[in-house]
Amino acid sequence: MTARRPPNWDELRTFVEVARDGSLSGAARRLGLSQPTVGRHIDALEAALGSALFARSPRGLAPTPAALALAPHAEAMAAAAAALARTASGEAAADRGVVRVTASQVVGCEVLPPILAAFHAEHPGIAIELALTNRNEDLARRDADIAVRMVRPTQSALIARRIGASRIRLYAHRDYLARFGEPRSLADLKTIA
Repeated sequence: MTARRPPNWDELRTFVEVARDGSLSGAARRLGLSQPTVGRHIDALEAALGSALFARSPRGLAPTPAALALAPHAEAMAAAAAALARTASGEAAADRGVVRVTASQVVGCEVLPPILAAFHAEHPGIAIELALTNRNEDLARRDADIAVRMVRPTQSALIARRIGASRIRLYAHRDYLARFGEPRSLADLKTIA
């Protein structure tokens, strides 16, 4: 990807919102612009960069590899612009906003509540939206800001940190054990009908 001209901030800001939402109309609503204006910004950015950034898919606009490579840099610029605006308005000292966290149903119900309660006590201006799903949400599409997962993400643009270990135990009803016996290894579980 060879840039033909430096992209301007309006185009990059629009790119960030389209990448987050996966649609021109959703980005337009968030930016307070018309959908055709958002489309023109994306077209202009693609022309400036000499590369397609989105492809139409059944779920909306899917980011191309070029868009996925640019997204972390554009997100950093958006975060810096937001920090600049907070500093200029005197809000820099206050932690505020909404953070969407996704986790499995078990982790979200059994592990996170006391952690999130302590976090909220320390940072009352930050609202946590907890989305419980056993599906791995796509952070590149901004389905969530933070994901607590049992597997390491494969997306290279994400920052991954190990936050702990979890013991998993298997339980069975006595009737099940009477029929199939007690498994002694994971391999035993594969042979049970």
